[in-house]
Amino acid sequence: GGAVPGGGGGSAGDVPPLPVLKPGAKSSSIIVSPRQRGNPVLKFIRNVPWEFGDVVPDYVLGQSTCALFLSLRYHHLNPGYIHDRLRHLGRSYGLQLLLLQVDVKDPHQALKELAKICILADCTLLVAWSPEEAGRYLETYKAYEQKPPDLLKERVEQDFLSRMTDCLTSIKSVNKTDALSLLTTFGSLAAVVDASREDLSLCPGVGPQKVSNEGTWG
Repeated sequence: GGAVPGGGGGSAGDVPPLPVLKPGAKSSSIIVSPRQRGNPVLKFIRNVPWEFGDVVPDYVLGQSTCALFLSLRYHHLNPGYIHDRLRHLGRSYGLQLLLLQVDVKDPHQALKELAKICILADCTLLVAWSPEEAGRYLETYKAYEQKPPDLLKERVEQDFLSRMTDCLTSIKSVNKTDALSLLTTFGSLAAVVDASREDLSLCPGVGPQKVSNEGTWG
């Protein structure tokens, strides 16, 4: 029972109609689409209020900020789902996030693919490694709604850098120093995964030996 994270929930049944919130409308709460009903992430939104509402995104985090949620496990089963959701969302919000929960053992190929999808859709990719971390991202964006954008950017980038480091160090033979070097050199995880072996081998501290290790980057 319940909604599959990253998927649609069941039928609404006799639930009363939910309030409709259009892009640009103000709310003191995170507005959650009913398709997220049953998602464990909701248990971890504790520091800001949230309520269900009739919205196109999965989460409306501010007048111009929204998020779609996707679990990698669900993405593997339904690869067309996120394309449909992004198409339906269009460019309704100024800042559109794809909150991706990594719940599979080998996420690297899917991360590479989803990073490209986000670039094409003008969407910001946020990677969470647990429902708790996903909830924290949502809380942070809502809590910083009225703060200067630079403050939020700095806060999220610090957290994001540590997450990307964790992601890269899960690759065999890549340590934290290598990960930081790769992210500093290439600027983003998307650029790292798109880089050629030759480019990677020129990165300080990585070198051709690590790149040529079978399975390191594959």
